[in-house]
Amino acid sequence: MRRNAVEAGTTDARLRADGVVLGYDDRVVVDGLDVTIPDGSFTVLVGPNACGKSTLLKGLARMLRPRSGSVLLDGQAIGSLPAKEVARRLGLLPQSSIAPGGITVADLVARGRYPHQGLLRQWSRDDEAAVAAALEATGTHPLADRLVDELSGGQRQRVWLAMVLAQQTPLLLLDEPTSFLDLRHQLDVLDLCADLHGRRGHTLVVVLHELNLAARYATHLIAMRDGAIVAQGPPERVVTEDVVSRVFGLSCRVLPDPETGTPMVVPRARARTPYPQF
Repeated sequence: MRRNAVEAGTTDARLRADGVVLGYDDRVVVDGLDVTIPDGSFTVLVGPNACGKSTLLKGLARMLRPRSGSVLLDGQAIGSLPAKEVARRLGLLPQSSIAPGGITVADLVARGRYPHQGLLRQWSRDDEAAVAAALEATGTHPLADRLVDELSGGQRQRVWLAMVLAQQTPLLLLDEPTSFLDLRHQLDVLDLCADLHGRRGHTLVVVLHELNLAARYATHLIAMRDGAIVAQGPPERVVTEDVVSRVFGLSCRVLPDPETGTPMVVPRARARTPYPQF
């Protein structure tokens, strides 16, 4: 079942980019890239710093307009769709999200319902139910009345995920959701993402730095370097000694993770340089 979900047809996928060129000012970061996000996948973008992972995610989320090429959402150019329409289909959690001062968890999560509001449709029982379900799914319901400023880093990440979940979109794009978290809280956030994918049917696109965690959780990996895709596919096909060397410039061994059987990267020990004798 996992293989079918990941390797289903490409041209009819809900989200894809065709020949996109993305950059900032005079600097091109992604040049002529084609990428397809398999429907029903937990796709993770990996690669060294400044390789274009977050830039590609911004392009897929319509945060960054392509200089050429196109990003297609449900077969339509994403830039041609109204902002609220995009937000009803695609949820985004950017890096370093900052909550307004003095806002409670419940009020922040409720902001995820904005795409569903309008002049003729104000707050409803459906909105209330969506917020309650998002709080429940992320385990943040006991925090509903707390101020976001008072929470730990791991708690805040769960609250931000709850806000995105409250949008009730089939696609979720998360840019480094585990940054600045300790290992336990990284696992908590990724376990939640796996639950959203496996039990709740969301298609996820996530930028991660930790390759072993990416290999453990992803159903589909996209490995990037210098704005280009070096390899993509299931973790067992992407996380190889050759690919890790080409992408990260790292000499390593790839072994089965003793807990999950997924590929695990073990860097080779560097030869020790003896200290000079005095």
